Amino acid sequence: MFRKVHFRLALLCASITCFILAVMSCGYLYISEKSLKDSSFAAFQDEMKDISGSFAESSVLTWEQLARIEDQGTYSIQILDNEVPLLFHRQSSSQEELFAAAWRYFEEHFAFSSFEESPVYCAEFDFPSKSSGSSDYYGCAIVLERNGGMLKIMILMPLTALEQQIRSQRILFSLLTALAAAALFLFAWYFTWKLLRPLEESQRRQTQFVAAASHELRTPLAVILSCASASRCGNEEERAHFLDSIQSEGMRMSGLIDDMLLLSGMEAHTWSVEMRPTELDTLLLETFEAFEPVAAEKPVRLAIELPQEALPPCSCDPGRIRQVLSILLHNAVSYTPAQGLIRLSLAYDRKTFRIQVADNGIGIPEEEKSRIFERFYRADPSRSRKGHFGLGLAIASEIIKAHQGQILVGDTPGGGSTFTLLLPLL
Repeated sequence: MFRKVHFRLALLCASITCFILAVMSCGYLYISEKSLKDSSFAAFQDEMKDISGSFAESSVLTWEQLARIEDQGTYSIQILDNEVPLLFHRQSSSQEELFAAAWRYFEEHFAFSSFEESPVYCAEFDFPSKSSGSSDYYGCAIVLERNGGMLKIMILMPLTALEQQIRSQRILFSLLTALAAAALFLFAWYFTWKLLRPLEESQRRQTQFVAAASHELRTPLAVILSCASASRCGNEEERAHFLDSIQSEGMRMSGLIDDMLLLSGMEAHTWSVEMRPTELDTLLLETFEAFEPVAAEKPVRLAIELPQEALPPCSCDPGRIRQVLSILLHNAVSYTPAQGLIRLSLAYDRKTFRIQVADNGIGIPEEEKSRIFERFYRADPSRSRKGHFGLGLAIASEIIKAHQGQILVGDTPGGGSTFTLLLPLL
């Protein structure tokens, strides 16, 4: 599913960006081509003014003068003396048709009547030689009064070079746009992958969470169903035993469900901490006293180390911090051998409170330390038989994160594990 969403989202992002890029490129091309055409036509007008001025000043038009203009390969010239063509070179039938079309265009779009204002009339224009409607020639019509008659000169310049320049520019922009589109798609692919990766990871974790929760719930449920079925055939003493088992497994299921609901609330951000100034040394001492009977049943030794100097209050949720300490102490008591030692300590340095729970139990392998805060993860499979579902450390980690603190795990000198809680003063 995520693969399809990834592809479609990348395609959508790239398509929108490429559409905007294409619109901007077309706009730039339009402005650039218009500027090229305007500058080209302005240059043509300037040159035609010079040529018309030289024609007006010359009393005689020589073939050499006309041929020199045409020999540049840019212009074609036709001269009409009182509507009679003056052929200074041979013209093909296609050229004659071209000039006839140019004269018709001039007569349709320009109104020339007399030489009252000036002895020379000059008009520049662009016109289509074919029925396509797009201009492919610049034309200049020059009308001179000469010896009581009228001398008409038509100069044409093909726009082949300008069209080639525009075509090359379009091809270049098309290639650049295609390369930009490919780059944008790659960027969109990477960006959407980075965007979807946390969602995919979250879904994977939720799937694993549901699968692990189902597995954990199946065991006590099977025991409950088995005991319920067996109690029908048992005597009073056996029924009492079965009821005790049902109650015990029901309590286990209730604890597991409570933990799952707590983690679910943390993930959905419907769970919050109630921060208030708390004396951490008092909180640790109360927790220590509550766990002394638990440790004595093992039996393991429980010690506490508190600083001699007064500490500033810590802004935290005392109930949640007590819950974290209970999780760590319960784990330490469960996995520390008889006559072992569990040490609870508190220190304050650089506006940070440091709480440690150290034991000399079985310890945690180095390769497992990065995973012990995952939900339902147990480095030791035997822990499931001791009422541990692998959710305690995950809950503790989420609580400490909500306090903007850290929970670290290390080795106790001589063997065992040491969990360290770092809480800011806030």
